[in-house]
Amino acid sequence: MSDETRLRDQICAIGRSLFDRGLTAGSSGNISARLPDGGWLMTPTNASLGALDPARISLFDEDGNFVSGDKPTKESFLHFAMYDQRREAGAVIHLHSTHSTAVSILRDIDPEDVLPPLTAYHVMRVGKLPLVPYYAPGDPELAEAVRSLASAHHSVLLANHGPVVAGTSLSNAQYAAEELEETSKLFLALQGHAIRPLTPAQVADLRERFNL
Repeated sequence: MSDETRLRDQICAIGRSLFDRGLTAGSSGNISARLPDGGWLMTPTNASLGALDPARISLFDEDGNFVSGDKPTKESFLHFAMYDQRREAGAVIHLHSTHSTAVSILRDIDPEDVLPPLTAYHVMRVGKLPLVPYYAPGDPELAEAVRSLASAHHSVLLANHGPVVAGTSLSNAQYAAEELEETSKLFLALQGHAIRPLTPAQVADLRERFNL
């Protein structure tokens, strides 16, 4: 099995898993993966992540030109903005997942780091999570806003929209997106309660311990 065939199948499997567990709905959300030759695979526009066809996934060449497959997602610019700044990124996942999107709509969140370090796994998989200001879907300024943050952050949260997460592999991007959603769920469940997040010293220890 070629690398491209394997990645096509993996994109479909991850898309179905995310859809079946309610992390994406309808035709929302998109997934991409970097090919070893420098090209990219990306889910098509208006496609449900729960019903992807490996043969119809969009293919881009190493210069970002659309080559074959169905018409690519209209949010492809979000993916390329992340890849442009994160040379180690092997995959990007963008979701409209319910809890993380809900957090992006809250008025008093910290735009420099949206979620407190509630668990070690959030620190390890997501890290510091900045909020990207609201732009209409498809606005080219949104790509520039993501690009300006991507060199320092592999996860960002789009205001009133949802998360964009890069990982060294499809699996790592999936795990980070899932951890972000779970932490958002915890954060919302704890609203109105006194919380005890990890201390700065505990966060620093995790970053040193796991070379984050």
